Amino acid sequence: MRLFRPRGHSQARQVARSPLAQAMALYRAGRYAEAEAEAHAVAAARARPRDDPYRPLALSIAAHATGAQGRHAEALAAYDALLPVFRRIFGAEHPGTLKLRSDRAQALTALARHAECEAECAAVAEAAARGAGPEMPHIVAAARNGLIFALNAQGRHPEAETLAREALAAHDVPDRFTLVLRLGLARSLNGQARHEAALAEAESADELRRSLPEEECRSETGAVELALATALLGLGRGSEARARVTAAHDACLASFGPDHRRTAEARALLDRVDGA
Repeated sequence: MRLFRPRGHSQARQVARSPLAQAMALYRAGRYAEAEAEAHAVAAARARPRDDPYRPLALSIAAHATGAQGRHAEALAAYDALLPVFRRIFGAEHPGTLKLRSDRAQALTALARHAECEAECAAVAEAAARGAGPEMPHIVAAARNGLIFALNAQGRHPEAETLAREALAAHDVPDRFTLVLRLGLARSLNGQARHEAALAEAESADELRRSLPEEECRSETGAVELALATALLGLGRGSEARARVTAAHDACLASFGPDHRRTAEARALLDRVDGA
C-alpha cells in the first residue's frame, strides 16, 4: 500500500515487481498523462477476478494523475467511485482506504469545497492516529496538511497556524510532509499579514526542498515560490515578488497544465502583483 513512498531495499524490490511499478515510476517522474494511461491499462487487464486488489489500486493512481493534470472534478468522481470498493476489499480503517480519503479531500479543496475538505481531513487524521503501522504517521501528516489548507482557504488563519505548529512539532522529520506543513504555516502567516514571519518560514521551506530528492518534491512544484512571492508582495518588494510568482506560474503550467489549482493560484497572484 506504499504507493509513492517505497522505503528500504526489500520494499523497493517488492514495488519493482508490482504490476503498478511502471505507473508509479511515471507518476514520480511527473509524466502524469502517461501514468494515467498506464494505470488504466493495468486496471483493465485485472478486471477479473472482481476483488483483485491491484485494480482499485491502479485506478487510484489514475485518479491521482488525473488531479495532477488539473482535472479535479474528474479526479473527485473517480475517488467517489473507488471509496466503497476500497472499503469492501481492504476495510474502512486500512491505510490504503484512509489514504484514498485523504487524496479525495485534496480534490475537494481544489474545487473550492473547503468545508467538506476540512471535515474529511479531520476525520481521516483522527482515524489514522488511532491506527498502527508505519503508514499511519504519514497519513496523519497528509490529512493535517489538507486540514490546514482548508482552514486557510476559509480565512481561519490563526486556527491554521496553531494546527501547523502542532503538526510540525509532532512530525520532526526533514521530509516532504515537513515541507508542506511549513508551507501551510507560511500561508497562515501571510493570511494574518505577518509577512516577515511568513517569509522566514517560506525560506526555511525552500532550504528544505533543496535538500530533498527532486521526485519527492515534484508534486509541490511552484508552492515554495508562491509562498515567497506572497510574503514579498506583502512587504512591498514587488519586483522580487513578480520574479518569484512568474517562476511559479511557468513551472506549474509546464508540470500541471493551465487548469490545475496551483496554476490558477499563481496566475491570480501574478495579476495582484501587476495591479499593485
